[in-house]
Amino acid sequence: QVHLVESGGGLVQAGGSLRLSCAPSGSILRINEMGWYRQAPGKQRELVAVFSSGGIANYADSVKGRFTISRDNAKNTVYLQMNNVKPEDTSVYYCNARITTREGFDISNRDYWGQGTQVTVFS
Repeated sequence: QVHLVESGGGLVQAGGSLRLSCAPSGSILRINEMGWYRQAPGKQRELVAVFSSGGIANYADSVKGRFTISRDNAKNTVYLQMNNVKPEDTSVYYCNARITTREGFDISNRDYWGQGTQVTVFS
């Protein structure tokens, strides 16, 4: 069974920085797309930053120039460096990945979500 394990959320003052990390637990064959989404109370979940299957990073306009997504392929880990955070960045941040696994003789390719990590920015 594969799970995405997130860490790094917390309380931070506006203008400060945080780094989130996410890695899958369990046996996997390949990670395809992987990235971060967020959801604030009363709002829909939105894309923050993701790597496409081709390795291209895409960012929401609201975080461009402040957030950086990176990854360590050897560790199957993706990071979100959040700089110059603002109160409007306050959300639960979710890691998402499309992962290929082997289940017996079958190959499965599906989306996984982390449990979410709270980021709260105070001014």
